[in-house]
Amino acid sequence: MGLLQEWYTQETKDSEAEIFHRPISEEQLFFHAVSNGDIDFVRQNCRQQKFAETDGVGILSRDPVTNIKYHFVITTAFVTRLCIESGMEMEQAMRLSDFYILKLDGLHTLQAIIDLHDRMVLDFTGKMKILVKQSGTSKPITTCIDYIYAHIKERITIEDLAQYTGLSASYLSRLFKKETGVSVSDYIREKKIEKAQHLLKFCNYSLVEISNYLSFSSQSHFIQLFKDFTGMTPKKYRDINATSAWNVTDMKP
Repeated sequence: MGLLQEWYTQETKDSEAEIFHRPISEEQLFFHAVSNGDIDFVRQNCRQQKFAETDGVGILSRDPVTNIKYHFVITTAFVTRLCIESGMEMEQAMRLSDFYILKLDGLHTLQAIIDLHDRMVLDFTGKMKILVKQSGTSKPITTCIDYIYAHIKERITIEDLAQYTGLSASYLSRLFKKETGVSVSDYIREKKIEKAQHLLKFCNYSLVEISNYLSFSSQSHFIQLFKDFTGMTPKKYRDINATSAWNVTDMKP
């Protein structure tokens, strides 16, 4: 049987059996919630295990685990592109997508895949919620924020940002403070400390390695800045927060 003939045969069988896909408006509502940072809607969707429902969902594989994996990849692709269109920095979105799809590759049970799906959509939604709050920033400042994210491990100066945006350093400095409420240098330090917090929680890098990775002038400088921002030393922060488990219900945006 040729491929075209096979398609028409299957299409006829589905019609006779009244097998229909769920309304696309339901999916659009969900994706809209993710890209708009509606964490409450998305969390409720996860609690109801909507992703696990099979009614009205296309059969992409006769194997249930493979089938849900295919749907996971499709969902991730839609979420990634909608979040980029809604303002998420492209490299960040693509890295998140790659990360979760690679995690998916090692899973072999329906529940594990469902749990990873929920973690993925909540991760994207939480990041979009923050971006929505920053939506009033101008193009030059948004460009600076994107640059800082992509180059966070480097030593970034106002001169670097000025050259990248094509503005004078003095003007960019004033504009950045006006729109964000903080100076460029304070913003960069804050983002470096946030990155350090993630590394301390989820990685086994030493303090020296983290300090060098984020281009702090010295380990002591890193420790002092970390304490200034968080109220505790990096070691204490790691002792309190280090974890290797994900809990979707405990996630906070």
